[in-house]
Amino acid sequence: MANLLGASAAADVFLFANRIPNFLRRLFAEGAFAQAFVPVLSEIKEQQGDDKVRLFVAQAAGTLGSILLIVTLFGVVASPVIAALFGTGWFIDWWQGGENAEKFVLASALLKLTFPYLFFVSLVALSGAVMNVYNRFAVAAFTPVLLNVSIITCAVFLHDKFSVGAYALAIGVFVGGLVQLLFQLPFLYRARMLSRPKWGWQDENVKKVRKLMLPALFGVSISQINLLLDTMIASMLMTGSIAWLYYSDRLIEFPLGLFGIGIATVILPALSKLHSTNSTKDFQLTLDWGVRFVIFLGLPAMFGLMVISPLIITVLFDHGAFQDGEIDHVKAVSYGVMAYSVGLVSFMLIKVLAPGFYSRQDTKTPVKIGIKTLVLNMVFNIMLAPFIGYLGLALATAMSASCNAYLLYHQLRKEGVYQFSAMSLSFTFKCLFSSLLMAASVWYVGQQFAWQTWHFSEQVVLLTGLLALAAFVYFAVLFILGVRLNTIKSVATTESN
Repeated sequence: MANLLGASAAADVFLFANRIPNFLRRLFAEGAFAQAFVPVLSEIKEQQGDDKVRLFVAQAAGTLGSILLIVTLFGVVASPVIAALFGTGWFIDWWQGGENAEKFVLASALLKLTFPYLFFVSLVALSGAVMNVYNRFAVAAFTPVLLNVSIITCAVFLHDKFSVGAYALAIGVFVGGLVQLLFQLPFLYRARMLSRPKWGWQDENVKKVRKLMLPALFGVSISQINLLLDTMIASMLMTGSIAWLYYSDRLIEFPLGLFGIGIATVILPALSKLHSTNSTKDFQLTLDWGVRFVIFLGLPAMFGLMVISPLIITVLFDHGAFQDGEIDHVKAVSYGVMAYSVGLVSFMLIKVLAPGFYSRQDTKTPVKIGIKTLVLNMVFNIMLAPFIGYLGLALATAMSASCNAYLLYHQLRKEGVYQFSAMSLSFTFKCLFSSLLMAASVWYVGQQFAWQTWHFSEQVVLLTGLLALAAFVYFAVLFILGVRLNTIKSVATTESN
């Protein structure tokens, strides 16, 4: 994508058009729907058996699918309105006949191709949730890869077919959603959970999901709403701002998607089952394990990205159209990565702490916290964006995520649901110390080479070597400090361990 579009006006527009279905993917695939659907599904499975589960899945699919079809058709028809709402700066330019008027027109056209992704990915989320409840995590975990493959394939083979290469990528988003859905159907059939969708709006369990889902739509995805608001404000900034934020976000999303969302995907069904069986102590231990695992992986990722991001960005993005123009896009994106990295651990903690509420079918509390942090994010945006532009938006998102994570933990502790253990506190300090030593080592070694002038293959070798050095230093220091594998992987670890 960087090679084809770089940080041009077309890149800004496509990334804007892709951000909306991507936001909805987070909202439904890893957000509100899963958080509302999984606890109810787990409860039915434990208490009523597979036959009732099949009926519930059919009713949920029929009800959700019908509603989403209507919403999708509306989104396609009303794409100019959506483009005007979230691309305010471009709409104003179009209205006044300014130089960015073509951005608004292109955004409206691309949204017609990307918006149907909502329909496909929501049904994919439903299927994936069923698989996860039956402890078949691999299918749902692999499915998003197909979206990337579709976008890459369309970018390679279709970009020359259009005057604006962004159309090829938008088609890739549409095809990716369809392919993901078709991929999951055979696995759903094999699990004997594929049945004809039924309208079940008034069904007791569907009503329960509706009740849980509506407030969760806002609460669990507050960080994604913040990113969408950032996009709206970025449309008023200089060309390239949306692209810089997007490429920065890609590097943050890698550890977040690999670890944070991965842990959350596993922990929600487990917590839901423990809550339904009234296993209070095991609920606390499982949540503490999730937090500990986030700290173990999140801290080194945060500090590592801060010191090594320029080299990573050069290797991954600095090719083709990304090198166009007089602006140093590598430096611009690396600054964005540093700003976002401030909140990386918080982004990951939200994914683990929020299930502490949703597994107990409490959706109201995260909503209240979400409203507070959304307001804080806008305040931070207003305070920072006028002075440091797109970096202010990234830093505001990171700061508001940190507030969100703290408030979630504070409420869980207040309700007596979860208390950060003394063992986990000691473990956190050890991970922090190891991460700082790791970052210092990687930074020092990296400064010894003038890699900016090197050939691509030489930069790849250096990057590989620095990543190996980072892993060695981090794990070696942890080992010296007495951290062992069972401390990290065991849910049932007690403070005496």
